[in-house]
Amino acid sequence: MHRPSPVKLLIILAASLLFTACSRQDIYETAIGFERSSAGLDAASVEVGNLDIAYLRNQEANTGDTIVMIHGFGANKDNWTRLAGYLTDDFNVYAIDLPGHGDSSKPLDIGYRLEDQAGYVSRILDALSIDEAHVMGNSMGGAIAALYAANHPDKVKSVVLFSPAGILEYESELVKLVMEGDNPLIPKQPGDFKRLMDFALEKEPFIPWPILGVMEERAIANREVNEVIFAAIRDAGFESDFRNAITRIKAPVLVIWGKEDRVINYRNGEIFVAAIPDAWLEVMEGIGHAPMLEAPEESAQLFRKFIGPTAE
Repeated sequence: MHRPSPVKLLIILAASLLFTACSRQDIYETAIGFERSSAGLDAASVEVGNLDIAYLRNQEANTGDTIVMIHGFGANKDNWTRLAGYLTDDFNVYAIDLPGHGDSSKPLDIGYRLEDQAGYVSRILDALSIDEAHVMGNSMGGAIAALYAANHPDKVKSVVLFSPAGILEYESELVKLVMEGDNPLIPKQPGDFKRLMDFALEKEPFIPWPILGVMEERAIANREVNEVIFAAIRDAGFESDFRNAITRIKAPVLVIWGKEDRVINYRNGEIFVAAIPDAWLEVMEGIGHAPMLEAPEESAQLFRKFIGPTAE
């Protein structure tokens, strides 16, 4: 059982709001709220030290397991909304905005290495009284989820890594562009956000243009913190330490990768499953860097099959 896809209703909603002379910001807020509600989610926040952390959680708690979702670089908690819509009937979902992202605090003077961010996740989950969970992560969030699982084996039931960062044995189009001084993951001017979407996603979800415009404005406004975060990860020299760390993961791990991923080469999935004691790789044809966003229903099915009867 799951809630229906909100895409068609989102089109009607955006069109109707345009005729009521709402601002683009109003349309954005209404549409995002509609998507969350359709997925059975509400927005909330929690203080973690000096940080204000935003997150999404079930509108109605149930007796199922908890799932924690960790987004990628430059992204936010709403990257998980459409996947969550297929899971909130049976699981208690928490999709968090990492520091520096979404609606959470964005200080420039804290650590943003992968290890630092895994530490923030630990503090956030402690603040939310989450003692045990299935942990999902995409891209940078995948690497963070893997490190969290390695560091807290007693708190993780399973791990799902969607196109995780952390290992770059096989180069991608992004690596070549960054080396040439061009980073499509950090929008700087109008048009850059559409370029980012086209680059990162092979199967783009429908987003009405007023909403896309606000998303671009927010991404450009976050340029400075995004540059700080990207530099912290790039300069950390983490790969050998990361590879050693993931060998300590005790929970079963499912690695899901889109074969058309231009951000991180899907063949790096082979390195992940070779390093992690209990891991499987699922490669999705015709999908890019964010399988949970591009193919949410199939991603949910893979997760349910992966964890077995407890998903029923």
